Amino acid sequence: MQQLKKQAYTFQQGLRDGVPIGLGYLSVSFGLGIAAVAAGLSPLIALLISMTNETSAGQKAGLDLIAECLPLAEGLITMVLSQLVINLRYSLMGISLSQRLDASFTTPWRMLLAFSITDEIFAVASTKREKVGIRYFLGLGFIPYVGWAAGTLLGALAGTFLPEIVRGCLGLMLYGMFIAIIIPPARRERGVLFAVCLAVALSCAFYFIPFFDFLSDGLALIIAAVISAAVAALLFPVPSPDVDEETSERKEATI
Repeated sequence: MQQLKKQAYTFQQGLRDGVPIGLGYLSVSFGLGIAAVAAGLSPLIALLISMTNETSAGQKAGLDLIAECLPLAEGLITMVLSQLVINLRYSLMGISLSQRLDASFTTPWRMLLAFSITDEIFAVASTKREKVGIRYFLGLGFIPYVGWAAGTLLGALAGTFLPEIVRGCLGLMLYGMFIAIIIPPARRERGVLFAVCLAVALSCAFYFIPFFDFLSDGLALIIAAVISAAVAALLFPVPSPDVDEETSERKEATI
């Protein structure tokens, strides 16, 4: 209990930080709900999918496979492989985020709240100056989860009445929101800006150069993220708090 009292950020702060993400997810998942109904699923099934899978790219790929009506064995194998490739980046985010968690995050809490890791939640939690506790992370993930589920249900109920151009615009909301979250830290830190630019350059190379046609979109994204993060970490290392304290002590001693 003593560890919980020392958390730098509260549940209420997490709720406030999660509101913009939740509003964005409400719009994005609305398009996924429409796609689910178009694939032949009921609004209830669409809602259950979003409540157990908080990932836009993974859900869209899964809905496309369901719509193809592949044989059972082939469909299951394809589904597993596609989800593994598309969502593997969350494992990388989890590894990185684990360095930003305080002592209140015991193993059971890590296993439970790993479900809440998305691109935007990872970006917000990673930019915090102090280590993140379970109270803040619970608040940060609550409203996005509700927004994701509610948007899917509303989209599924709306069915296929919206025109195709509107669906395409809704599908881009998630990426636009992610860019908006990345811009502030990229302006403050050269390492983040470098990693973003390198990832964009690699993604463009994988997409436009014919030699890389054998790479799927998900695998290309993972490769670009790993390479850009590794290179940025080598070129722009972040000193540990202990190093900063030692440097400050040496300066004070010199003065």
